[in-house]
Amino acid sequence: MPIVQVGDPVLRRAARELSREEVLSGEIQELIAQMRETMRAAPGVGLAAPQIGLPLRIAVIEDLAEYHKDIPPERLAELARNPVPFHAIINPKIVLTGEPIEFFEGCLSMAGFSAIVTRASAVRVECWNAQTEPVSIEASGWYARILQHEIDHLNGTLYIDRMKSRSLSTIDNLIRHWKMKPIDQVKAELELG
Repeated sequence: MPIVQVGDPVLRRAARELSREEVLSGEIQELIAQMRETMRAAPGVGLAAPQIGLPLRIAVIEDLAEYHKDIPPERLAELARNPVPFHAIINPKIVLTGEPIEFFEGCLSMAGFSAIVTRASAVRVECWNAQTEPVSIEASGWYARILQHEIDHLNGTLYIDRMKSRSLSTIDNLIRHWKMKPIDQVKAELELG
């Protein structure tokens, strides 16, 4: 499925909730499967329905271990990044529970760019899974960041609304200049304070 890029109005509108009947329908179950394939093909660790042009409160998340293979263990530890199995979150409500933490973040709907974004280090999310069972997710580290990013999409918010604007970078320049530096060093060099 094509991924909608920044500037499309669907990315700036709050998505609507779904009923149990809708979620259990063959149409929405197929949509979840297609979102999974689209996310993996991108590749990405999350995808919200507005990113494929549908204003529905559904997101899929998966952070495969293979995405971590080129990241040094000390960097994975700094990011508190661990594999996350595939799952869908439907009609989520989020509570931020952790301290603020800053890292570079990108988005499939703003391809080729990244910026420093402050997010809570831990969250609690109440939602339905793909079978409309109530789920309570307690997440920290990178997983908490993914959840916040995807739920923002469902509310019409993009990471560029939260970013430190002086840190906006192409992915090529992120890799060239900032990728392996501690975030405090990056902020100092960019005079972010």
